[in-house]
Amino acid sequence: MSKGRRHVHTSADDFPTAGGGGPLLEVDDLETRFHTPRGVVRAVDGVSFRLERGRTLGLVGESGCGKSVLSRSIMGLLPSYAERRGEITFAGERLDLLGEDALREYWGARIAMVFQDPMTSLNPVMRIGQQIAEPLEIHTDLTREQIRETVLALLRSVHIPEPERRLRQYPHELSGGMRQRVVIAIALSCGPQLLFADEPTTALDVTVQAQILDLLQEQQAEREMAVVLVSHDLGVVAGRTHDIAVMYAGQIVEMAPTRTLFSEVRMPYTEALLRSVPRVENPKHTRLAVIGGRPPDLVDPPPGCRFAPRCPYAQERCRVEAPPLVEADTPGHWYRCWYPVGTDEGREALERNLAANVPQAAAAVTGDLSVEAS
Repeated sequence: MSKGRRHVHTSADDFPTAGGGGPLLEVDDLETRFHTPRGVVRAVDGVSFRLERGRTLGLVGESGCGKSVLSRSIMGLLPSYAERRGEITFAGERLDLLGEDALREYWGARIAMVFQDPMTSLNPVMRIGQQIAEPLEIHTDLTREQIRETVLALLRSVHIPEPERRLRQYPHELSGGMRQRVVIAIALSCGPQLLFADEPTTALDVTVQAQILDLLQEQQAEREMAVVLVSHDLGVVAGRTHDIAVMYAGQIVEMAPTRTLFSEVRMPYTEALLRSVPRVENPKHTRLAVIGGRPPDLVDPPPGCRFAPRCPYAQERCRVEAPPLVEADTPGHWYRCWYPVGTDEGREALERNLAANVPQAAAAVTGDLSVEAS
């Protein structure tokens, strides 16, 4: 086995549990497929990880990489034409073996989700107070007055001013940031142990984004929840997660404690994502770096590494042989690459591609990743 590789991933049991205790959530070899007229879309393809109570996992990747589908697969919120395989264990219970009626006992009460767009996830013809109260009516035996007091307390906890007046308002009467706070209040209403935050700051301005992320962090600390923070932006998850899993084309391609991931990047796709993050120190009008090419068609993914057509390090082996998920020298750091960044193999592969005038390699060196990969 070459330097930088210690152990090949086989199941979720391989991953150390963050924090040292027993895992709250275990996902083992999860697959989600959609049957379409074009063929079977492998939206989630062999994903495994473990998450402990009170920890935050950042789930990062481009649009269409499978982040949201993974979250919905774990919760069981999939359409009828989807097929799910693999094991999902939550607090010792196999969720993948439960039917929809049994899962309803978990939704909202023990596992909750903050969806991307609050305007479409909120009911436009129901008052805010009614929508926050609904989970409490279903999952608790509180009286009407107790529910009202709980709703007011939730609105205060998410920093919504004048909560008594907001109770009678409709979603369209609130700003985008206020609506997102209401969605968070609904998700937190029954005290879930696990919260999925699926791009919770989409379409919000930068100031409001920071407020919403601070709010989630504050509520997590108070409630000791486990959180899966889904984002396309590594900058968003950098200071707000304990661990990060990078997804590409339905697979986890790198996973590590947050500080380790940023200091010891191994997967070229992760490196490209980092290059694409805008930097404050750059001069005005600096051209933003993008990742050239397009993600693969998940109906017919390439036979080797799925990132190979866009990768500056790719060699012939990458195009024919899919790399396994292996552990680096640093415990808890996993990646999926034959020629990892920062290793002798990776440097030699990049030099060969530079000598052969491969466009992706030149772009990686110059910082201009906007070239179109062949």
